[in-house]
Amino acid sequence: MRLTVIGCAGSFPSADSPASCYLIEHDGQRILLDLGNGALGALQRHMDLTWPGALDAVILSHCHVDHCVDVASLYVQRHYAPTTSGALLRILGPSDARGRIAAIYGMNDPAMLDAEFSFEPLGSAHSIGPFIIDAVPAAHPVESYSIRVSAGGSSLVYSGDTGPTQSLVDFSAGADLALYEASFVGEGNPPDLHMSGADAGRIASAAQVRTLVLTHRVGWNDDAIALREAASHYDGPILLASAGQVIDL
Repeated sequence: MRLTVIGCAGSFPSADSPASCYLIEHDGQRILLDLGNGALGALQRHMDLTWPGALDAVILSHCHVDHCVDVASLYVQRHYAPTTSGALLRILGPSDARGRIAAIYGMNDPAMLDAEFSFEPLGSAHSIGPFIIDAVPAAHPVESYSIRVSAGGSSLVYSGDTGPTQSLVDFSAGADLALYEASFVGEGNPPDLHMSGADAGRIASAAQVRTLVLTHRVGWNDDAIALREAASHYDGPILLASAGQVIDL
């Protein structure tokens, strides 16, 4: 299984990266975790979206714009490009994803999206080609999920946006890679919103994951602090996510 970081900027695109988007590939099939601001453009450096079947699914952790807004642009690409888009693209996400994407686009009737997408609520043990997708609720102000992707004997857990929870520890147990957000630094941060580098390190250590990747880092924080905080709680390999980064599991 291969992970390519398409975008990793927290809350809004940075000068160096789109917002959240992660490409997962295995046995010739491809899925996306989130599709935030600016990610659709960067994604085309890694695949030809005009090829039918280029993508097998998009999994949305939640419907804040920095995680989902470019699904509306993907609709435009699929619906109006002078090529055959192929079968409906599966969109797994929160129960309100269809309506949220339609509102972003400005559609009066969300059913227009059904010409290109098949929306499904996130749950347990979705099968997409070689991938098994599991999800658990996350601690965030809107309906949100952390997501586990398994294929070829490997697994990764994507925290999405969440405050630290015991359920994320349990959900991440034994994963090969933990792709955890590190939006905050220091202690005493607001509850049920985001994690800090220290939170990410504590959860990765408790879950005994093999590698920790810190993502969704916001521009006003110092990456070195996030890395130092995580390392103070987790003694395994720690990487800072960057746009274009490729990790083979």
